[in-house]
Amino acid sequence: MNRLLIVTALVLSAAASADEGMWTFNNFPSAKVKKASGFAPSQAWLDDVRLSSARLAGGCSASFVSPDGLVLTNHHCARRCIDELSTAKTNFIANGFYAKTLADELRCPAVEVNQLLDITDVTERVTRATRGLSGEAFEAAQKAELAKIEKECAQGDEVRCDVVTLYQGGQYQLYRYARFQDVRLVFAPEEAIAFFGGDPDNFEFPRYDLDVSFLRVYKDGKPAKTDHYFRWSKAGAAEGELTFVSGNPGKTSRLDTIAELEYARDWALPERLMYLAELRGLLMGFQKRGPEQTRISNNVKFGVENSLKALRGRREALVDPTLFAQKVAEEKALQSKVNQNPRRKKLYGTAWAEIEKAVEQEKNIRKELTWLERSAGTGSDLFRIARTLLRASEELPKPNAERLQEYTDARLPSLKQSLFSPAPIYPELETELVAFYLEKLRQVLGPDHPAVKAVLGKESPEALAKKVVAGTKLADVKQRQALFDGGAKAVAASGDPMIDLVRRLDPAARAVRKQYEDQIESVMRKNAELIARARFELYGTSVYPDATFSPRLSYGSVKGYVEDGKPVPPFTRMGGTFERATGEEPFALPKSWLAAKTKLNLDTPMNFVTTNDIIGGNSGSPVINKNAEIVGLIFDGNIQSLGGEYGFDEKTNRAVAVHSAAILEALRTIYGADRLVKEIGGAK
Repeated sequence: MNRLLIVTALVLSAAASADEGMWTFNNFPSAKVKKASGFAPSQAWLDDVRLSSARLAGGCSASFVSPDGLVLTNHHCARRCIDELSTAKTNFIANGFYAKTLADELRCPAVEVNQLLDITDVTERVTRATRGLSGEAFEAAQKAELAKIEKECAQGDEVRCDVVTLYQGGQYQLYRYARFQDVRLVFAPEEAIAFFGGDPDNFEFPRYDLDVSFLRVYKDGKPAKTDHYFRWSKAGAAEGELTFVSGNPGKTSRLDTIAELEYARDWALPERLMYLAELRGLLMGFQKRGPEQTRISNNVKFGVENSLKALRGRREALVDPTLFAQKVAEEKALQSKVNQNPRRKKLYGTAWAEIEKAVEQEKNIRKELTWLERSAGTGSDLFRIARTLLRASEELPKPNAERLQEYTDARLPSLKQSLFSPAPIYPELETELVAFYLEKLRQVLGPDHPAVKAVLGKESPEALAKKVVAGTKLADVKQRQALFDGGAKAVAASGDPMIDLVRRLDPAARAVRKQYEDQIESVMRKNAELIARARFELYGTSVYPDATFSPRLSYGSVKGYVEDGKPVPPFTRMGGTFERATGEEPFALPKSWLAAKTKLNLDTPMNFVTTNDIIGGNSGSPVINKNAEIVGLIFDGNIQSLGGEYGFDEKTNRAVAVHSAAILEALRTIYGADRLVKEIGGAK
């Protein structure tokens, strides 16, 4: 039986039903929440929640939980930091980490925490800049205006400014964040309990994970003072309780056109799944070489396996004929309403057909776009560094408005932090990843493709990968800094083989990117704006926008569900963790848990589910009650929620969280983290 039950599609003619919606903080349906629960979040409450929440720039959510910059998030969200601080002798992924004093807190090589300070509507300014334009002119004008707005806002490295596109271009809002780049690791449990059950249990419930970590943001070398932070609930989540999730859902496609959904279903998702499956096989083979190879590649493998399962779920939702028929009916209903009005028909009637034409063009260039630009390097740090240096040397001398988006002034602090990260780079793994990429490049584009010839020449992918990884000096941060500071002249004269490889590839990569942005993306953006305006005219903002990895707030309640005719209770208990353990991976508990079993309150709630509407990117989001107290920590969704990319079904879609009581019980009884317990107000 298909476990991804049919998700309820977004009803365009009315506000979202039940607990559906990832709402912006400046358009939260407080009246609707009051009608359903009796509690209406005030503006002061919303402002405090927004300022107490945080975002990890790498793709996760978090929250402040003390006045001294303490940040709560998932273990898997801090995993990159934990992994990069580890060595073969001090493996914090396997053994966990706890800083007993402030002095013991370790700086993460490349973690950025953002706190949303305010939101400004810039819709009129952006749309005025592109009025009457199309194609390349539209793309250039919009890019220039966005870069200008962000640069005016981002005064100094401690501020980050992003123009966020909402409602597929119906609104443009400027989000101004406080930026923290001195982020330090405070606590992380062992991976064996943070990801207990491993891939077999991923996106499942019941669950028994302590997927938690604590970081701290610093300013001027001292813990940053945070006036807004969440207090810890004494009781934690209770069944039926009203809950809010404040986080940064990454991406949904609930307002996409049928042409876009068909492209995802028939082309983008199948090809991405095939690529990930091959990469997973490569990594599994690499790990058979030994424990050190396993350690240095586990983080990459974790991400690949997580993506594989998530994307499979999305495609299963799209191939469900009932769901897709409902999406088709939605689009036809909106088009009918538009065409019934002569003015609307003239303004908006052709938008769907124009997007369909653009999608057809994307099909023709998708292989080059993927393998020359979007997936170039397949995760190789050295390849990424080389491309960043090469492109920075070419982009930074240009006027800000004419640069590639990632090289604009507003984006440079994040780019530099990543480029100059002191995180270790492992040549053996790098060689495998580069060789895999070069092999896929030749396989997909063909040996006669000009870019393939330019890159490989007469060499095999394996031989070239070995040569460029062995010869590059880009693992040295000082070398990177010198090349970045020296600009185009220094990069051109470096003779670095990895930079040379990227240079041979880059003309074709830039060309296909430009073709996509000027001829396809610009058409899709312009016409998505038209559809959004039509939708606004008909329905206003009673519908929430698709997720964009920007701060959102959802509401729901602690509630179980029914699967295959059987009730699934909303809670698991700590004692169940030991019952589920087998002693063999991935169901082997760490020694610290086995040693503490007799001291634990085994009836303590471990994990729980809520009806809150979430998606990838919400990992690390706090679950709070109406008093804005921490009652849990989002770390996953159930298997039914994977179709949440395209719709929401309150009957079965569930967010999965660590219970706040389990976090406290583990910190006190298993890890002896008294300093941490006291700081979050959990001391008895």
